[in-house]
Amino acid sequence: MKLIVGLGNPGNQYNFTRHNAGFLALDFYAKVKGLSWEPHPKHDALYLKTTDALFIKPQTFYNDSGRSVQAFARFYKIPTSDILVICDDFSLEFGKLRSRIHGSDGGNNGLKSITEQLGTPDFPRLRIGTANDTLRRKLGDTDFVLGRFTEEERATLPSILPEVITRIDQFLG
Repeated sequence: MKLIVGLGNPGNQYNFTRHNAGFLALDFYAKVKGLSWEPHPKHDALYLKTTDALFIKPQTFYNDSGRSVQAFARFYKIPTSDILVICDDFSLEFGKLRSRIHGSDGGNNGLKSITEQLGTPDFPRLRIGTANDTLRRKLGDTDFVLGRFTEEERATLPSILPEVITRIDQFLG
């Protein structure tokens, strides 16, 4: 069993914000694969289960995502090498994807929370680039990541998300 985690914040006010790139990616995956989300109140997440994987969208807010990830990993006895975390990265060119088997949180508080809860940074991650330096300088980091994608960025998302599906399917093997 593998665990695929999309990072984001719960609530409609966060739809199509940069910090919800992980949620957006998993929502697209579920739609393409014909899967439906269900609440899992015990582990504070929305989840769906296939024969070989669990997909979760923690509902603990981005900076505390580690609690849900750790609860699912412990309950289903999933080793950290079988956990893929999908998140935004405002230092990475918009639309670019970067995969790593392990690494630092790079200032990403969601990854930091997961690292703290799992006790290791040794879990795969897929970062979705959301950089827009001009807008980020104008808004500041917090308002930038919590801000919605621009019209041009939203128009580009349909060309990015299929590659995320490919990467998830590759991870699932």
